[in-house]
Amino acid sequence: MKLASQKDFFSGMMFTIVGVSFAVGATNFTVGEAARMGPGYFPLMLGILLAFLGVVITATSFRSKAPDGDPIGAIAWRPLCFILGANLAFGALLVGFPPVGLPAMGLIVAIYGLVIISGFARPNSSIKESLILATILAVGSYGAFVYMLNLQFPVWPAFLTA
Repeated sequence: MKLASQKDFFSGMMFTIVGVSFAVGATNFTVGEAARMGPGYFPLMLGILLAFLGVVITATSFRSKAPDGDPIGAIAWRPLCFILGANLAFGALLVGFPPVGLPAMGLIVAIYGLVIISGFARPNSSIKESLILATILAVGSYGAFVYMLNLQFPVWPAFLTA
């Protein structure tokens, strides 16, 4: 059989692998049953659903829709690196990173770091747009998590609040 779409094949395989991994990992917790769900029930069902979706997508990748198939394009390294780096920076800024002496900077600084770094994933990115978006996101996050949900975590750097 010849692949009609490499994109569908590999994305289906990725969904299947992630789904099976979640389902297997969920068995480490008490699963329970539908009437009395345990902590592993939702990840197990989500993993099974994701694996099933992956199998369906993989199977449809063999249908002929293009004469030479639908090849996978080049990997977009710039967005990949900046988006992953932004998420790592968010975690490091939010809770700190002791091996390099970085203290916890809090939610607001972490959000600004996340938005500004991830903004560079797009060519011709504007720092002004990133700052506006970061401000909106920081205000919304503060309102939702700190004010409405009363979650207790550092909002500002410790040296500003002491």
